[in-house]
Amino acid sequence: MAKYGSEVVSNYSMPGEAGKKAGSAMGKTVAEASREVPVIREADVIVVGGGPGGVAAAVSAARGGASVLLIERYGHLGGMATGGLVNIIPNLGNIYGEHLIGGFCQEVIDRLAARGAASYPQKQHWGKGDKAEVDKYLSANMMHFYIRKNKDGEYIVLYTAVIDPEVGKDELNAMVLESGAELLLHTWVTEPIMEGGAVKGVITESKSGRQAILGKVIIDCSGDGDLLPKTGTQIDDYMVPGSRIAQFGWVYWICGVDLDRYYDFMRSEPEKHKAAAEEITKEGGLPRFSRGLLDNQDGVVWIHRLLGSLHQTDIEEMTQIDVATRKQSVRNWELLKKHMPGFEKSFIMLSSPQLGTSGGRRIIGEYYMTEKDMNTDVPFEDTIAIFADNDRGDFSLKYPRTYIPYRSLVPRGVEGLLVACRAFSSDFEFQEFFNLIPHCMCFGQAAGSAAAIAVKDGVAVRDVDYSKLRVELLKYGAILP
Repeated sequence: MAKYGSEVVSNYSMPGEAGKKAGSAMGKTVAEASREVPVIREADVIVVGGGPGGVAAAVSAARGGASVLLIERYGHLGGMATGGLVNIIPNLGNIYGEHLIGGFCQEVIDRLAARGAASYPQKQHWGKGDKAEVDKYLSANMMHFYIRKNKDGEYIVLYTAVIDPEVGKDELNAMVLESGAELLLHTWVTEPIMEGGAVKGVITESKSGRQAILGKVIIDCSGDGDLLPKTGTQIDDYMVPGSRIAQFGWVYWICGVDLDRYYDFMRSEPEKHKAAAEEITKEGGLPRFSRGLLDNQDGVVWIHRLLGSLHQTDIEEMTQIDVATRKQSVRNWELLKKHMPGFEKSFIMLSSPQLGTSGGRRIIGEYYMTEKDMNTDVPFEDTIAIFADNDRGDFSLKYPRTYIPYRSLVPRGVEGLLVACRAFSSDFEFQEFFNLIPHCMCFGQAAGSAAAIAVKDGVAVRDVDYSKLRVELLKYGAILP
């Protein structure tokens, strides 16, 4: 298993014992009646899932001249970056201060920053060890996302951004609609429409009933690879227990915290602060939190819970974890109010309406990413993104860039399908470091651009001319070799 550097917080939970699966244990089946399903739309490109990758794919395909329909199960866009409250967009640059993830991801950050809804270190601090800047992120308990060690063992600041999830939802809506793509919310895609070995559309379920949508290219941006099991393509879902990808995330925000009083207590009475933290832990709480970094959110703290799971698409396990974690989170807030000065008038402002899944099924694509692809300086001929490798200690100092080929988005054995989410073609070791929000935006930008080219040229997605794809990616700000 690929290892984290010593400065990275990586104490992840082991999976708990799975609860009794009463429903799945029954072994009964029923026969569904054959029926005609109405076709409600046709489009050149159908994007399944409106998370970071899905929005990038839809906007990029529409900008490329394709007619596009973006389908999302919730009533908002942004996925984990908004609805999951995982509003941290990390690893946009490497330890040396080199900006690597641009394109659609940078466009989102720039648009939100213009509305006062994004925060990040200024460029002159990237890869540098300015003490005040380093202390800012250390005191906010954000070392995991912002601070690493350089080759001299000194703390430096990474280019990582945080965004306001509510403004983010609005801005992503605007970007999709401005691009000319069509949007369909509150709609769950249940299965692909197959014709031989090709995907020709999708079946949806919603309050409007069961419906069909036809398309020339389908892009799975569901995060969990929801379309994959019924396409016939090869998939892998192995995860190491206790790894980052074998976790559910559950986030909530507490507001009304008097942070000046809290930090004064922590600094002036360290022994009493330690005792209060120990008492909270003893009574079943977690005293650690991150200070909100958004300028317009004084007195807000973020608490990110991680819970081990190897079955992140199992609805019974999801239900069990959601109920238990919500109970624990309210209890934790009550203990902070009781024991920690500064929390007396606080309240839970917001909790994520969706569990954060970190890993799951992945395609076996035309190229399969493994650990060896992290330990090289050689780009692929079809590179569509460069990722900052910041989390592997000495290996990151030696290999600060990781290259991603277009072929890792193309599944083997099925036509008309691209995958632009964490279900891209890679093993568990590669996934551990490179399936985060900015990575998915890069996958989405590449897949959407390629889909538009495929439709325009009348070719299969696996036969897209890379030189044309490269031009399109560079046109919209992608950073390539």
